[in-house]
Amino acid sequence: MPFSRPSSLSGLLQAAAHRYAREPALEISGDSFTYREMHSTAASIADALVATTGRLPSVLALCAARSLPAYAGYLAAVRLGWTVVPLNPAFPAERNAAAAAAAGARVVLADGSGAGQAAVVADRAGARPLVLDDSCAELPPTDPDTLPAARTGPDDVAYVIFTSGTTGRPKGVPIRHRHLLPFLRHCVRAYAIGPGSRLSHTYDLTFDPSVFDLFSTWSAGGTLVVPDRNATLRPSVYVNEHRLTHWFSVPSVVSVAERLGDLAEGSMPGLRWTLFGGDRLTRRQLERWSAAAPGSAIDNTYGPTEMTVFCTALRLAAGQRCMDTSNGTVPIGTPLPHLEHVVVDPAGRPADQGELCLRGPQRFDGYLDPTDNTGRFGLGSAAGGLRPAPAGPPPPDAWYRTGDLVVREQGQLVHLGRLDHQVKIRGYRIETGEIESALRSDPAVTDACVVAVGPPGARELHAAYVGPPGRGPALSARLRSLLPPYMLPRRIVHRDALPLTANGKIDRMRLAEELRAQPVPATTGPAPRRHDPAPAGQTAGR
Repeated sequence: MPFSRPSSLSGLLQAAAHRYAREPALEISGDSFTYREMHSTAASIADALVATTGRLPSVLALCAARSLPAYAGYLAAVRLGWTVVPLNPAFPAERNAAAAAAAGARVVLADGSGAGQAAVVADRAGARPLVLDDSCAELPPTDPDTLPAARTGPDDVAYVIFTSGTTGRPKGVPIRHRHLLPFLRHCVRAYAIGPGSRLSHTYDLTFDPSVFDLFSTWSAGGTLVVPDRNATLRPSVYVNEHRLTHWFSVPSVVSVAERLGDLAEGSMPGLRWTLFGGDRLTRRQLERWSAAAPGSAIDNTYGPTEMTVFCTALRLAAGQRCMDTSNGTVPIGTPLPHLEHVVVDPAGRPADQGELCLRGPQRFDGYLDPTDNTGRFGLGSAAGGLRPAPAGPPPPDAWYRTGDLVVREQGQLVHLGRLDHQVKIRGYRIETGEIESALRSDPAVTDACVVAVGPPGARELHAAYVGPPGRGPALSARLRSLLPPYMLPRRIVHRDALPLTANGKIDRMRLAEELRAQPVPATTGPAPRRHDPAPAGQTAGR
């Protein structure tokens, strides 16, 4: 289909609103809204936002979730040319207030779920609250064509997502319109989105894959189908009842659904496109989903928020078998056609295994707080390697250092884990992903996670697995046959499910805290209590 080339998200969505005026744009809580109706509601909210302040602020904090005000409010901000800062009403008010203040929000728009903290967040951020009923019934109708055209350019910031920082302080990631549009254009083409497409919405607005959900749908005439709360626990019901054509979620949804007996073979025959992202996809998860949705192509995607939603993908046609990998996960593929990548070793030299670095039109221009830029960018070339970028805003040709460890296998990138998940035990530098892969190689294990527990100098590896209870001894024996002694966990415990973050990723910090608080039985653990330290200067055991 022909695709217009506006220079901002507002222009892109305005063009779609006129082109697909009578098509359904949103289905939520049993109601359906056409593009015309959605943009009319957005125009009414835009009028209310301007009336709230008496002027045109540039930043809107959106404390709303899975409601008409959440989606129409986002559209309203885009229509006005404002920056959106999504807040999660389920998060503590203090965290939301800190994000709103850091981004310079002037209005806090809340629905029923965010109403309880709207005043507190607004007060602490120096903003004004605007609380709307979930139906938006209190707003007078507004003709969207009467609003003045948004004066939005490619260099304006479309949204700011706050990611969890290793220091415990969330980092603000501003994404400009020129970062977002190449991504959306790619997605509309790659996933054949258009009128008649019905897309899932499994992500909260504070998790940037939701940007794909909303704006790849609304820029191309598709329908966003918002599930009832907890509907994603049983994806086959959600897919079939709402006739979804496209699915996008974190891989953990597959493990949860399998545990609940939801993913029967052939149970989602109408699904045509599946995307997974946000965490590593295991071979088992892929096989279970592929069997349940035999007519669906599956893309395994990867991308930090800093690279605008996702920046690599591996496409598997319906029924296509995935290549075997060294750690049992599905490759993250190769970068999107308009992006560049390089893999570097700790010295910055090109390597087949090392840190993944990326650049191109989707790369952000630096964190909201410039001090967070330190160590995150490199200069150089894919052939010659990288050197640290100097302090200050990164130049356009700088590489973003993802902090993710990858390896090239059969021409594809395989995600091995985070560099900050790499642990040092008795002098050996250990990738916990290798141990997790060994645990998942047991056919009975559906998921596994390994964390380091204890103070520096006395840290030990502890593992948790999901599967039949009582398999600890068998798994210990399995690991002894696959791994050297220094990589053996002190203990292996059973969990009905691994703890997850609000975004559906495995919550390693919480698991480590749980295991730290749980006493270790004297007979637990496959590893010897002591092993010889690594030889002097040796930090990699294998």
